[in-house]
Amino acid sequence: MSKNDNDNPTDDPTVTLDEHRGMRARQDTDARRQQSAVRADQDAIRERQASLENHMFGGPATSWLQAAEKASYLLRLFAATGEAQDPRYKQLIEDSLADFQRLSASTKEPAR
Repeated sequence: MSKNDNDNPTDDPTVTLDEHRGMRARQDTDARRQQSAVRADQDAIRERQASLENHMFGGPATSWLQAAEKASYLLRLFAATGEAQDPRYKQLIEDSLADFQRLSASTKEPAR
C-alpha cells in the first residue's frame, strides 16, 4: 500500500508555489500583489475623504474652530495642485495653517 499525502500532512511540508516559478513570474506576482494593496489603500483613502467631505458639506460651521477646519481642508486641497507650487503661495498656505493651529489652541470649542 502506498503512502497517501493526506495520511500524515505533518510529514510533508506545504508547497510554496512561488518556489516553482521562474524569477520573472515571481516578480510579476509580487507586482500584482503590491498593485492590489495600493488599490485597496487608495480606495480606503477615497472612502475616508468622501466621509470627511460629507461631514463638512453637512451644514454651516457653528464655531470659529469648525470654520478654520474647513478652511484648512480647502488650503490643503489647493496645496496639492500645480498652481499652489509657487513659493509665495506655498509660504502663504503654511503661514495660514500655522495661524489656524495657533489661534485654535487658545480657543475652546463651545459645549454642544
